[in-house]
Amino acid sequence: KGVRIINCARGGLIVESDLKDALESGQVAGAALDVFEEEPAKDNPLFGMANVVCTPHLGAATEEAQVNVAIQVAEQLSDYLMSGAVTNAINMPSISAEEAPKLKPFVTLAEQLGLLAGQVTASSIKEVNIEYAGEVSELNCAPLSSAMISGLLRPLMSEVNMVSAPAIAKDRGMDVAETKRGSTGAFDSYIRLVVKTENSERSFAGTVFSDGKPRLIQLTGINMEAELAPRMLFITNNDQPGIIGSIGSLLGTHGINIASFNLGREKPGGSAIALIAVDNEISTDVLDEVMALEQVTQAKALVF
Repeated sequence: KGVRIINCARGGLIVESDLKDALESGQVAGAALDVFEEEPAKDNPLFGMANVVCTPHLGAATEEAQVNVAIQVAEQLSDYLMSGAVTNAINMPSISAEEAPKLKPFVTLAEQLGLLAGQVTASSIKEVNIEYAGEVSELNCAPLSSAMISGLLRPLMSEVNMVSAPAIAKDRGMDVAETKRGSTGAFDSYIRLVVKTENSERSFAGTVFSDGKPRLIQLTGINMEAELAPRMLFITNNDQPGIIGSIGSLLGTHGINIASFNLGREKPGGSAIALIAVDNEISTDVLDEVMALEQVTQAKALVF
């Protein structure tokens, strides 16, 4: 008892005669409406009641309103196309014109980190932790998280984008958490993505250098500095002499040119990783030969 009802959606959602009875009995303490069962509402049983506020249902029905709405939509679309600013979007985080240029390289970094993690993670993802450290933590990080989740899901579904990614992740049962912290370590700003499955946990981190280009600084928890390329080969192996030469020779035999060869390891003789940028597509047969090399434990062809 004592509820107050507001209807600014559609006329007919409320039976006005029933509402009048409820208002008179005190079951409903008050009501406010700008939509009615019959419009225009010239004679209505609710008019004149002390505990009811009624206003005309104008919406965009006037010529002036329709013109102004059209202008506003055109201006907002122009802002997005010209500067990347997003205003009053229903299903996407807002981005101001001032924020857009600052966010752009970090959006690229976030998407690439997600795409990298999605391609090297074999089993179903249960939990995603995103950490923003340093200067990037002071920015509007909502678009960055959306871009990262979009990249993470893209190997599974090509149609995913920044708008749909958060909802799809939720539907798939992914628990997404976001944290911010001050700058630590050698970099003024970085983003770390931690992906958890039923059997494993892997972390990926990257930063944006002064040239505005994203750089990978950690891959599967191992420190490594690398620039991501359109085609890459990711390899995990035991850290033993000769493996680099074996990989290079095998790729050369198949006419695959190496653009860059990036390495990292946990400790001497322990787990090691290689991220190799190549100029040619890597076929399944080549991957099988790489996997057959002694000490290699995983090989994945990556596309960015």
